[in-house]
Amino acid sequence: MELQRDPATRPFRFGVYMSNVTSRKDLIAKCQRAEDLGYDVIGVADHLDMWAPFPAVMLAAEVTERPKVATTVLNAAFYNPSLLARDVMAAHRLTDERLELGLGTGYMRSEFDACGLAWPAAPQRVDHLERSIAEIRRRFAGPNGIPRPPLWVTGRGDRVLRIAAREAEIIGLTGFAPGNDGHKGDLANADGLAERVAYVRAHLGKRSSRVELNVLVWRVMVTTNRIAAASNLGPARSLTPDELLNVPTVLIGTPMQIGEQLVEFRERFGFSYITVRDYFLDEFAPVIAYLR
Repeated sequence: MELQRDPATRPFRFGVYMSNVTSRKDLIAKCQRAEDLGYDVIGVADHLDMWAPFPAVMLAAEVTERPKVATTVLNAAFYNPSLLARDVMAAHRLTDERLELGLGTGYMRSEFDACGLAWPAAPQRVDHLERSIAEIRRRFAGPNGIPRPPLWVTGRGDRVLRIAAREAEIIGLTGFAPGNDGHKGDLANADGLAERVAYVRAHLGKRSSRVELNVLVWRVMVTTNRIAAASNLGPARSLTPDELLNVPTVLIGTPMQIGEQLVEFRERFGFSYITVRDYFLDEFAPVIAYLR
């Protein structure tokens, strides 16, 4: 499915999210390295086997100067909306208003089980996400004079994306295929992603030019032989080698080839905000340099 090109082409922004951190010293080094390499955003995921997001983003802001810091993304269902709003306000103030607030419904049932929490059905988790957004908006609308952090909502289901189109400054597409609720899942192919982007665009309406589209890159492979690398990698997460070469969630090639592909993906899908995992912090850096 081909999408109509947005006439206002956004400049790229590049983020890295910290998921493989072993110590305070390691996190500091990676954050400072990310700043030196030109990343625009340093993010922290919200999974039980990773560092707690709010303390980590506050440390990231403390040891850097330029990048934004982000929750990439919070599992809203883990949090009481009022307490979450309080933590968001504190984190935004203590990072000198550098926070980008990423929110999602949560999708890993095993994490709810590990916490001793009931696993709500998808509609209930979406309800909770919507209540959380409303409470955060209410808290920042008070007489405190603090601007609300940009809201970044990530998902793939119709209702989540409608909420994102109505509420968010940044919309993240997970890149997952249908049927992944409750576990790590397969990746959507290019047509599947294009359909989700078209759905978002249809609901954004006049807001389209003011909203940034984000995609999380699952794998970066810098190589001079794209076809061989894709053949060795695939099939992976349900994608064939040919499909792996044509999706923005997997980037394979030389820095120039990947850069040109990201330009193509920006025109085709609208993705201008690209986030990679910290496993590929250095590997992706030449792509940033090429596109800058």
